[in-house]
Amino acid sequence: MSVKESYAGKINRKLNKKLHVIDVAAGRAPADLVLKNATYVNVFSNELCHGDIAVAEGLIVGMGEYHGKVEVDVSGKLVLPGFIDAHIHLESSLVSPTEFAKAVLPHGTTAVVTDPHEISNVAGTAGLDFMLETTKDLALSVYFMLPSCVPATGLDESGAVLEAEQLRPYYQQPRVLGLAELMNSYGTVRADEKILQKICDCTAAGKRIDGHAPFLSGEELNAYIAAGVQSDHECSELHEAMEKLRRGQYIMVREGTAAQNMESLLPLFREPYCSRCMLVTDDKHPGDLLQGGHIDYIIRKAITAGVDPVVAVRMGTLVPCQYFGLAHSGAVAPGYTADLIVLSDLEKFTVE
Repeated sequence: MSVKESYAGKINRKLNKKLHVIDVAAGRAPADLVLKNATYVNVFSNELCHGDIAVAEGLIVGMGEYHGKVEVDVSGKLVLPGFIDAHIHLESSLVSPTEFAKAVLPHGTTAVVTDPHEISNVAGTAGLDFMLETTKDLALSVYFMLPSCVPATGLDESGAVLEAEQLRPYYQQPRVLGLAELMNSYGTVRADEKILQKICDCTAAGKRIDGHAPFLSGEELNAYIAAGVQSDHECSELHEAMEKLRRGQYIMVREGTAAQNMESLLPLFREPYCSRCMLVTDDKHPGDLLQGGHIDYIIRKAITAGVDPVVAVRMGTLVPCQYFGLAHSGAVAPGYTADLIVLSDLEKFTVE
């Protein structure tokens, strides 16, 4: 009986929450928070829109004219969805996840997708468990891609070996979005059985498979993609990115500490390519984070190079959310998570 009561209580709480959201959206109840007189970036229509932004139960419930229990006037400011780094190794920041969050949140990053390859290469599943545990209650949303190649190659010395059977249980974790950069492209193309088992497990779980295949081309690229690899963050030249994009891969435009590829890939920052491209850092050292910024730094640099600011914002917000299946994230729209940031303008692009 207590289990049934608990279940019924949970259902009632969900219904009450939904009722509150609808009532606020329809103007029948005050919002929890209203950003008054906002100019906001619409990543669906690629334009700047105007109106109050109403928030209830942690969700954006409407834009228009609203009143709330708390009202903040943002006249003259710009409101954007929070940024997401679609591929990073948190270990590269050389600090704990808690300190990393403190560094990137002021720069407007509200979510990251991390590959804990480096700590897993040393500590195996203990390292992976540590990262999952220490990131679960942060203000920063931390999602995971499971390290696909531990060790990176058969020639490497490592503290652990992670095969398919060790990774398989982690697909049940809601914050695990798939299999991280499949750097063993050689083994994938040649149908290595251990690699294929990892791919099949990820596919069976309905999750994404990220790629890592610099300079892979032609029939080998076809085989790599046919195996199930859906993205690549290693493109350093436009022709390489275009070959992969034409075959259906998403392109992660990388601008981090160890590699800076954005300048070579600037032609992708326009339609129709930008809808299949997202912004990543891969590795970001603490000095670069504190001095230059994070995803905001990439967008600012792109704007300076002549990119449409709204397009750059979409590549750092909506596109990665669509790729990873993070429904209701990455936009200023009704029903979307209220991870919002405020800017002074789109030229200096300083997150306030």
